[in-house]
Amino acid sequence: MTSLHLKKLQTHRTRTFNLPPSKRLSSQTQALKFVDRRGFVYFWPIQGINLPSLWTAVAGDRPVADKHDDPGHITWRWKDDALDKKIWYYAKVLRRKATMISLEVAPYFYALSENYGSPEEDYLLTYEEGRMTQAAKQVYEAILKEGALNTLDLRRAANLANAKDSEFNKALEYLQSDFKILPVGVSEAGAWKYSFIYQIVPRHFPELPEKARKIGEGEARTKLVELYFQSVGAAQERDVSKLFGWKKELIARTIAGLIAKRKLVEASHPKQKGIWLALPDLCTPS
Repeated sequence: MTSLHLKKLQTHRTRTFNLPPSKRLSSQTQALKFVDRRGFVYFWPIQGINLPSLWTAVAGDRPVADKHDDPGHITWRWKDDALDKKIWYYAKVLRRKATMISLEVAPYFYALSENYGSPEEDYLLTYEEGRMTQAAKQVYEAILKEGALNTLDLRRAANLANAKDSEFNKALEYLQSDFKILPVGVSEAGAWKYSFIYQIVPRHFPELPEKARKIGEGEARTKLVELYFQSVGAAQERDVSKLFGWKKELIARTIAGLIAKRKLVEASHPKQKGIWLALPDLCTPS
């Protein structure tokens, strides 16, 4: 079995995560190029998940700052400004955390969602089979009926004004993670004068379902896992599972296919136990 070359891995991640000495991103245009190169990134780094993030590419490898005037928070303005521009796909997707996806890659995610071409009907099957909560159904139906709504109006329209915050927020997160709704703007509603505006995905990206229709589930998983490894260089199977949340047998089949194509190789880690999966160029013969 080959061995993972740690120095090569670090060099690889320095480039793909845009870490020093790489020049930090300084404009929305550069941020868009970063997202397009990687295929998908987190908006902020997520503890326990190795994946490039816009924050790290702009502010460096440090925790997200609490102070609102930190220079790194320019990322917030870029993100909000782009919500209605359709330059990338932004929503709480991977692990239901804020994810930025290249428009070229978004159809591969959509192909794995429970959306089959009829926004007015698909959700009912998901609900009837017990995979959608009552709160999520009410939120979705409110947007379906009323059109784009800010968070406060949406909560009222969904008859969840008296519901727990956690119930409403979990409904929003679920609907985003399954590509049913996404934020498309910011409203000055509420005490903080800041509230996302949500819309049904096919209404904002009408071409997305048709593009996804041509992609099989196996092809979609292969594409996303390959992009993941192009970003991180090396990881274990459990890391793939943690990020995407797919069934174990589907992950194993996807990885086996990438190994057969020599896109990935099994490798040992000089400092850690277990089998690792890595890009061939990051390994040395044992």
